[in-house]
Amino acid sequence: MVLMLFSVIANGQNYKKYYRAGNEFMKMNKYEDAIAQYTKAIEVEPTEADLYIARGNAYERTGDIEAAYSDYEKANGFSPRDTETLIKLGVISNRLDKYSQALGYLNKAARMEKRNNRIYPEKIVALMGLEDYERALAASDTALVLKEEARIFYYRGVCFAKLKDDTQAKKELEKALSKDSRYEDARLELAYLYLRKGQTNEALNQCNTALQFNDKSTRAYTMRSKVYVSTLDYPSAINDISRNIVIDPENAEFYYTRGLYYQQFNQHSNAINDFFKYIAANPDDPQGYFARARSYEETLNFERATADYEKITQLSDYDLRAQKLLAETRLRLYELNRESLAPEVNIISPVLVDDIIEVRGDNNTVLVTGKINEKSKLSLFQINGKDVFFEKRGGGYEFLTSVDVTGVENMDIVARDEYDNEKHLNYSLRRTEITPPAVAIIAPYASDNGEVYVDNSPTLFIEGRITDESKIKSIFIEGVTASYAINQFNPSFTATIDIANKDKITVIAEDIYGNRQVSDFKLNRDGAVIGEANPMGKTWVVFIENSQYSSFASLDGPVKDINLMKRAFSKYQINNIIHKQNMTKAEMDKFFSIELRDLIKSNQVKSLLIWYAGHGKFINEVGYWIPVDAKRDDEFTYFNINSLRASMETYINFLTHTLVVTDACESGPSFYQAMRSDLKPRNCGDWQATQFKSSQVFSSAGYELAVDNSQFTQTFANALVNNPNACMPIEEIVNKVSVAVGENTPQKPKFGKITGLKDEDGTFFFIAK
Repeated sequence: MVLMLFSVIANGQNYKKYYRAGNEFMKMNKYEDAIAQYTKAIEVEPTEADLYIARGNAYERTGDIEAAYSDYEKANGFSPRDTETLIKLGVISNRLDKYSQALGYLNKAARMEKRNNRIYPEKIVALMGLEDYERALAASDTALVLKEEARIFYYRGVCFAKLKDDTQAKKELEKALSKDSRYEDARLELAYLYLRKGQTNEALNQCNTALQFNDKSTRAYTMRSKVYVSTLDYPSAINDISRNIVIDPENAEFYYTRGLYYQQFNQHSNAINDFFKYIAANPDDPQGYFARARSYEETLNFERATADYEKITQLSDYDLRAQKLLAETRLRLYELNRESLAPEVNIISPVLVDDIIEVRGDNNTVLVTGKINEKSKLSLFQINGKDVFFEKRGGGYEFLTSVDVTGVENMDIVARDEYDNEKHLNYSLRRTEITPPAVAIIAPYASDNGEVYVDNSPTLFIEGRITDESKIKSIFIEGVTASYAINQFNPSFTATIDIANKDKITVIAEDIYGNRQVSDFKLNRDGAVIGEANPMGKTWVVFIENSQYSSFASLDGPVKDINLMKRAFSKYQINNIIHKQNMTKAEMDKFFSIELRDLIKSNQVKSLLIWYAGHGKFINEVGYWIPVDAKRDDEFTYFNINSLRASMETYINFLTHTLVVTDACESGPSFYQAMRSDLKPRNCGDWQATQFKSSQVFSSAGYELAVDNSQFTQTFANALVNNPNACMPIEEIVNKVSVAVGENTPQKPKFGKITGLKDEDGTFFFIAK
């Protein structure tokens, strides 16, 4: 007896040693090691319930639910009145979809411990699994008495929804969210409820809120995709499922769902690709074959559609849907090929538009492809009187041929079978334009050489316009689909894109006739910090350089002077320089009245300098700039400077400072109000001078009097280059230029305020970098 007692004590100590070791491994999340220790303990003491519970917990952590259930069942055998073991068995049974079994364990636990608040939530789950929603609601009443939890309200919301009481379901789900705003199950169930009721905006808001809390939630993206589908926004729905695939690329269900969306969006090639991936992961699931067969049918690939239906029959001999679809497909193919019917010709390419074949304007031939559905032997197939080679494929024929359309206005097609059933088709030919779309970016401003001026933000909002003779099929910016009016000619477009670590962006525009334009725009961040410490705000300079004239003498001076001024401005905080060369009158009118206005407004420009270099005229007290297409004796072909002022009135409200410098001619008294000769000194410390509006003009004698040798520009540039101060007001430059020009020419430059434009006694400063 003493020996037996010592043996029992030794065994008890041994199993506890393994049990403690297992517990330590559990604390370290080393579940496999913990299972090994608990197993050793059970070998020593196989009747100890706590050991099976401990090992069951470890199995649960590893995801081996079946093994966990087996251990909890053994523990219950040794300790049948242990409530916690019964609850664990109920939880595991629910996870294994064994709801009746779960309910048995949970009811037994409730009889022993009625007020245990862990029993009733699992009991609700079991009853919901059994679709006994009335009893599930009754169990939830008890659960709420014991403890109000968000998940209980969620369960109640689901039950009421199943019982078609959407009003009460909504209340319960909102209660769940008031308890826990991050409760994704409740929020997505509420989104689904809104979707069923047709309240798509509310459903979308719930999905977006869920994604704010967890932007990796594939369930939230899936629900949002369903909302998009309900509004026929298939691109957005497809994008959401594509995000799911990025998050969980091994989940084949996402490929199946995206394939269905592509199918509904009539993009059957993409749908077929996704169904291929789903079938590869689930080769014995008939639903993938069902879906793929449908897309094959839509693309007229009846042979492959039939193969998929036959595969379904092999997989599911008792699937009535598969049998029905297979029979329908065979019947359809038979009807299409009845020998009493004329052959059916389907033109695949080019695409018919109202029974008209569109041909690019510069093409003498057009590639025609198609299919002919004909059960009987096809004896003749001609296009424009010439035999066309055709090949039998499956239940019909396919053809591909190049048709000469030189001088032809129609395409005549004849197909005849061996029983003289004949199909005659005649399509008109319409020549389409061949010019690719022109891409222009309005905001942020894109220069003539394709530079876009941006700040250091990682994202960029782009506004632009497409110019084309036809409607636009697609616009992509860095792979992002731009937003634009699809049925509008020359549409404006917008898009927000990621530009982090990029030095250029690519815009791809394609019109409905396949004319494609790929435009690259370089990102210029040089001015990113300019303006932050610049009291003048965002500052732009516009150069108008007219030198190559048709009726007036050409000039070399403007080219040199503009380059000189660009070098001078390089020392100063100028955000952007627009350089326009050799402008016609129509171009000048459009630029100042529309284009410049839109650029200033879109890019929030605060200070603007317009510099004109070229021929000028002063006739009948009116100043003119001379466009390159002006006629020497036709005043109407000149650009009236008063028109410039009128144009500036439309966007002066967006500007704080405006300065017009004209190195061409005197502007005339109608354009400016002369200032006193003794200009008051200005300094950068005078905040009023930088913040109050100014509208000023400074003009020289110009090239008419001093061809190609502008003392005016040279002194202006020298003043800026040699300025040692942090800033330089225009008044200081005016004084220097006036002195220098006065010594070399009888003409005196004019400086004043622009008549009719608001001026609050501010002034234009050049702020050094």
